[in-house]
Amino acid sequence: MFSAVATYFKTGPARPLLDDAGAIRRLYRSKRNRIFFSLLFGYGFFYTCRLGLAVTKKPLLDAGIMTASQLGIVGSVMLYVYAIGKFVNGMISDHANIRRFMSWALLLSALVNLVFGFTSFFIGFVILWGLNGWFQSIGSAPSVVSICQWFSNRERGTRYGIWAGAHNLGEGMTFVLVAGLVSHFGWRAGFAGPGLACIVVALVLFQTLGDRPQTYGLPHVADFKQDYSAGPPLTAPTRELQKQVFRNPWVWILAGSCALMYVARYAVNNWAILFLQEAKGYSLTEAGFVMGAYPVTGFVGAAASGWISDRFLGSRRNVLTLCYGVLQTGGMGLLFLTGSGHVWLDALAMGLFGFGVGGLIVFLGGLIAVDIMPKAAAGTVKGLIGLFAYVAAGTQDWISGFLIGSHKSMVAGRAVYNFTPVIWFWLGASVLSAVLAAFAWNVRPRE
Repeated sequence: MFSAVATYFKTGPARPLLDDAGAIRRLYRSKRNRIFFSLLFGYGFFYTCRLGLAVTKKPLLDAGIMTASQLGIVGSVMLYVYAIGKFVNGMISDHANIRRFMSWALLLSALVNLVFGFTSFFIGFVILWGLNGWFQSIGSAPSVVSICQWFSNRERGTRYGIWAGAHNLGEGMTFVLVAGLVSHFGWRAGFAGPGLACIVVALVLFQTLGDRPQTYGLPHVADFKQDYSAGPPLTAPTRELQKQVFRNPWVWILAGSCALMYVARYAVNNWAILFLQEAKGYSLTEAGFVMGAYPVTGFVGAAASGWISDRFLGSRRNVLTLCYGVLQTGGMGLLFLTGSGHVWLDALAMGLFGFGVGGLIVFLGGLIAVDIMPKAAAGTVKGLIGLFAYVAAGTQDWISGFLIGSHKSMVAGRAVYNFTPVIWFWLGASVLSAVLAAFAWNVRPRE
């Protein structure tokens, strides 16, 4: 049984190289365009099945279904499972048929969301959201592996940056559209809506994603584009190239910096809507509007990062990484440390934060490390960094839940939350991330 499943998801054998240069060119271009847009929109929809809990926290609290601490535990379990899954599935994705691997993951995540929406018990929430974390962990690394398979070094930064903005599409749909569903139909709709939508998207991905080029009789992308700027493609076994990832100290430094950045990122993803409602008095719809600036500017920040660094900085990412770190921290400070009643100022703050995070997800979340390691081990690189990032994000969730819950007081029969301690925790992580990233200032792309 296990052998049959492994064979089903394994990348196919290389076919003999096509002998018609025109056919190679047409097939490569057709496949590249279709696969890239499938990765872009498919990965965006992954996020709609991941962030439903962030939108429904206040309705769940108000209904007494879970406490703030319990919400933190559920979120942490999901992120811890996601972290382990990122590492394991990242290594698997270097050997996988991306079309099958990624499509099945989204379909199973969608089904878990549907079941979650019909659950009412804490232990059920924990188990289901942890299971969702595993399926969600199969979205990112396979996408990066596919980008490395189909796009060469000089174009990878631009494509990676645009793809990395896909999560902003998913966050935007979640913060605006899913918030509307929850406002009109209750918290259960926050899981049923994304679940139904992602079933449809997963079926589309089965038809539009692809395996590596060699399985279609196409040459390696470096040979197709005549792009040897990072050196010729390495021919060592994939497992040997994967071992190099663990021996490179820069990968570990970047993983640590990314982990701290993810504390700040998921603090906003998972708690900012509750903060806007509780600390600034916004309705769920108003909070969704403010949060809507985050994914829009995040997409721009992500897309611009790879293009600018490829076009003007010779694929070096250091200066932009520092700039994006300043914007992320500044946006958080503006949002959390200003008073209530300034909806456009809060939207501006979220926009600055989103733009900064968008670029940092590209650089610290994988591109710099992928640049300096063998591309046949891109899934392992992404998996290792993802392990650090999401262990940190999960730890953030239960610490944040504890800090918010332990600073609750009752005023006139109503729960009031003091967010000051948790805000300094979030801001401190953002600053430390930028400091640690500076140690990798001089790393350069290579094969």
